[in-house]
Amino acid sequence: MIRVGINGYGTIGKRVADAVRDQPDMEVVGVAKTRPNFEAEQAVERGYDLYAAIEDRAHQFAESGLETAGLVDELVAQSDVVVDATPSGVGAENRALYEEYDTPALYQGGEDAEVADVSFNARANFDAARDADHVRVVSCNTTGLSRLITPLKEQFGVEKVRATLVRRGGDPTQSDRGPINDIVPDPITVPSHHGPDVNTVIPDVDIDTLGLKVPATLMHMHSVNVTLAEDVDAEAVRDALRGEPRLWLIDDSLGIETTADAKEYAMDRGRPRGDVWENAVWTESVNTEGRDLYLFEAIHQESDVVPENVDAIRAVTDADTTAEESVRTTNQAMGVDLGGE
Repeated sequence: MIRVGINGYGTIGKRVADAVRDQPDMEVVGVAKTRPNFEAEQAVERGYDLYAAIEDRAHQFAESGLETAGLVDELVAQSDVVVDATPSGVGAENRALYEEYDTPALYQGGEDAEVADVSFNARANFDAARDADHVRVVSCNTTGLSRLITPLKEQFGVEKVRATLVRRGGDPTQSDRGPINDIVPDPITVPSHHGPDVNTVIPDVDIDTLGLKVPATLMHMHSVNVTLAEDVDAEAVRDALRGEPRLWLIDDSLGIETTADAKEYAMDRGRPRGDVWENAVWTESVNTEGRDLYLFEAIHQESDVVPENVDAIRAVTDADTTAEESVRTTNQAMGVDLGGE
């Protein structure tokens, strides 16, 4: 069994912990929190050993009635790999801790690419993370774009990608980012950081991206235009995308017309926390004009990187598992079943 420590038990960390626990070849050593709160309480309720991330605050957990198993250093020492799910910038500060205990670490997409030996997406470059000590799982938007671009590149060839990212203003719990009544170019300059980030996992694709922030919390929306290497019929593209296990081509008959509909569908399907782990691609939006492909896809920023973290754990620790085997195992264990065949 691969022993996994989770440093940071917030939006991403708690989801990764549950996903790891569901895997047949992994176990959660414990989770680290900086302070006691409802998430720390829930971690204990779910049976995870709780570790204090900051020694000077360790006493606060006992004062709140929460028992800890030790400090984060002990968690790192006991783990085969640590998933760092701390806020952006903190992961880079934690790198020295992981190196001290010679424990491989996974970082999230909010960190600069320089924090890691390799940036990772399971569909695009699984093998690049083999035996790496520091791996960065790219951001939610970069994950979504990489999942889409890779099969298009393999099957049709890609000359140019242009994507406009309409981004949520904040996660549902990020009340400090609102209330807002605005549409914000983010950044005003072109390209946004997302295109260069895609190039950290798919270096040879020509991509330009623009970003906007809007007053919403549910999901991001991508408007994508891809110039392919040859004229392609739209149905051929749809067939290719249907074969991708983390792309969900939304059937017109479902009546899912908005991101709110997509989230509601996930909740009705019994998804934990209403998570949509797949890219939600509107089948009706997939159209071609000669070599130009157009489509809309929605990305659930709280959860689409979760299966990628699980696959990255295997890439780092298991030399025998292929990308296809890992994705299949992860998907089956988590219930990633809205996507391809």
